Amino acid sequence: MRENAVDIVIAVHSAERPVARAAGSVLRGTQAPVRVTVVAHNIDPGIIRERLGDLADDPRLRLIDLVDGIHSPAGPMNLGFDRAEAPFVALLGSDDELAPGAIDSWLALQRETGADAVLARIQLANGGVDPYPPVRFGRRVRDLDGTKDRLAYRSAPLGMISRERFGDLRLTTGVGSGEDLVYSLTVWFTGARLAYDLAGPPYIVNGDAGDRVTSAVRPLADECACLDHLETRPWFERASTRARAAIVVKLVGIHVFDALLMRSNTDQQLAESRESFIALLARLRSLAPSAHSLLSIADRRVLDAVALDKTLDAATLRAMLAARNRYTSPAVLLTRNPLHWFKSQGPFRTLFAGALIARRG
Repeated sequence: MRENAVDIVIAVHSAERPVARAAGSVLRGTQAPVRVTVVAHNIDPGIIRERLGDLADDPRLRLIDLVDGIHSPAGPMNLGFDRAEAPFVALLGSDDELAPGAIDSWLALQRETGADAVLARIQLANGGVDPYPPVRFGRRVRDLDGTKDRLAYRSAPLGMISRERFGDLRLTTGVGSGEDLVYSLTVWFTGARLAYDLAGPPYIVNGDAGDRVTSAVRPLADECACLDHLETRPWFERASTRARAAIVVKLVGIHVFDALLMRSNTDQQLAESRESFIALLARLRSLAPSAHSLLSIADRRVLDAVALDKTLDAATLRAMLAARNRYTSPAVLLTRNPLHWFKSQGPFRTLFAGALIARRG
């Protein structure tokens, strides 16, 4: 029997999740020897076995369980990592699937490039291609650089990761969200050989899980707890000014603005979270002082309003947040300082590279 080339870990916490589709996409769509580990998380594994149907009897699939009472995918994913034995490991959401041949394509690219990690191309639920990360010229596929190729924009480690290089790395436990952030950034920014299967069969993100619910808005400190773990990583403490700026620009441009949007439904909600946002922005600015100057004019307007405009109301903030999504607007494409207009982490080059990738869809 051939040794497995890749261990694929799927965590599932609900009978409503289409786990058979996820596991079947790997087992039926891969020629290379693989093993799928399904982790039944805080649920009777017998229920998940039933949901898997005939796949449960496939010798390439094993079903294990974890009962920890914690509503986080970090625990079951880490258990899957612990049990992995193949040279490479990959994560697959129980809602999602892989296009036929995806893993075979990753392995072919890895053999060609010697990469320690291969990033997957991602197909979104609407059928479009995920523009992140916006790699150089929208087409870079080998010898990626965490900073130059803006890899911080890929928060989830989707694709396959070398266990020889990163076998001890685990998702962050004890955080309310962002459990995969430090894991991914560690892979992208610690000098590993990286490749991007930009033309291969995609990782398909689906949006049809039957048990999706709107999460309650957590305290901002809980949502940003992953920063505590990032700051203490030795590699981050030693990171160059440019690398830190690349990471912080993404954290502000994606995570902070998403958090602002979630907390701008009412004036009271905005007022209650405002001081927390001001403190968070000051913290991020201390980590990378140059990052602020790389934000778009529209972004800076929002942040200035939050920090300085005492009359700011939720409706005005929502309108300002909507304005930063008008990608043909000069205020969205340019920075305040013309000297930064064409910097690699600036909005113009980042959005342009992402648009080229999205057109592949």
